[in-house]
Amino acid sequence: MPQLIIRQLGVQDYQEIWHKMQDFTDKRDEQTADEIWLVQHPSVFTQGSAGKPEHLLNPTNIPVVQSDRGGQITYHGLGQQIMYVLIDIKRHKAKGNDLSVRDLVTALEQCVVKTLADYGIDAYPKPDAPGVYVDGKKICSLGLRIRKGCSFHGLALNIQMDLTPFRNINPCGYAGLEMCQLADFVAEADCDKVSPKLVDYFTQILGYNKQQIINK
Repeated sequence: MPQLIIRQLGVQDYQEIWHKMQDFTDKRDEQTADEIWLVQHPSVFTQGSAGKPEHLLNPTNIPVVQSDRGGQITYHGLGQQIMYVLIDIKRHKAKGNDLSVRDLVTALEQCVVKTLADYGIDAYPKPDAPGVYVDGKKICSLGLRIRKGCSFHGLALNIQMDLTPFRNINPCGYAGLEMCQLADFVAEADCDKVSPKLVDYFTQILGYNKQQIINK
């Protein structure tokens, strides 16, 4: 497998990172290494490309950004670990790995399931509603965009955050869906400790064997 670059980006504005993902994907070629971007965003609602405005129930002072990812509306805030995956899917296929978009979604879901299992949490995906759930509540949201056979966007795992803004939306387009977070189940919930687990499980699932970590 080609080299995988892991970028620790800290706290960054959603739109700035989104446009950097677009630019990276547009400029990459067959030699460009795949990357994972670990980041947290200040409070923002994001609408998917097919997002319906009625899923924003109560307008607030939190900005709403129309994004190009799949899915409906969701919320991002500090204490939520986001992992963006910039993967050349067609290169995987060319090397005989036969990676589909569904396979990539499954890999994202399973890296979360395995990470939460390390904390003794029984989490699971749903076949008809992408994401990861615990006792019927959603703990992780997923949304991808594929361009030029390459992915961007990724997952948002609730770690230790203010979940209140989710009450102003139908999360991911599902009325009445309750959200939860790692801090509901364990005393020590920390993004810096969770993110390496997510990366390790994700790279194991997709078979990467070389990683370079960049703190920027």
